[in-house]
Amino acid sequence: MAVQVYPLLARGVFATYGYFVIDSETACGFLVDPGAQPRLFLAAIRENGWDIEAILFTHGHFDHTGAANPLREELGVPVMAHELADRYLLDTRLNLSAGHGRGIIVPDTVKVADGETIGLSCGNIALEVLHVPGHTDDSCAFYCEQGRFALVGDTVYEGGPGLTVFPTGDEARLLESIRSKLLPLPSVTLLLSGHSRPMTVAQLGRVMR
Repeated sequence: MAVQVYPLLARGVFATYGYFVIDSETACGFLVDPGAQPRLFLAAIRENGWDIEAILFTHGHFDHTGAANPLREELGVPVMAHELADRYLLDTRLNLSAGHGRGIIVPDTVKVADGETIGLSCGNIALEVLHVPGHTDDSCAFYCEQGRFALVGDTVYEGGPGLTVFPTGDEARLLESIRSKLLPLPSVTLLLSGHSRPMTVAQLGRVMR
């Protein structure tokens, strides 16, 4: 079994990477953080014949969630988010959409918690939920041991810790989250970010010294 990750850069107010996590043997998988351009994601799904079982959010900011409503309607799949996510998903000020002339909310999500494992029904991918508050209270990473990667959203940004300038951001919590949840992962683990190039845990550790 091989786990493949396919980034797709969606351009809305911001350019944000969404990620397809696919079991190459069954073509089943997850879509993480579709922030804009739902037709772009649908085209990739159809062109590759993928069977997407769920949409996952690393956190509730609108540039990571903005395409989810039309996608879940078209695909008939659940949206999964951290158990604290409604604070952002249902509040256009906290999810930052109001400040950019949008009014994006994403109701009725399936909640996940730190330490849970999200699995496929038609494949062998397992994603461990790591709660990493700091950028937002609901921020989480999805760690795939067999694929040696973690989808970290905005917890890591431009080669270092993420931004904490937005409402509810907390630099001290972010740094503690990185030290307690990301740096203990195997050093070769690839950290896949929402807005910047991948880096390994080893590289992040050197930055954090």
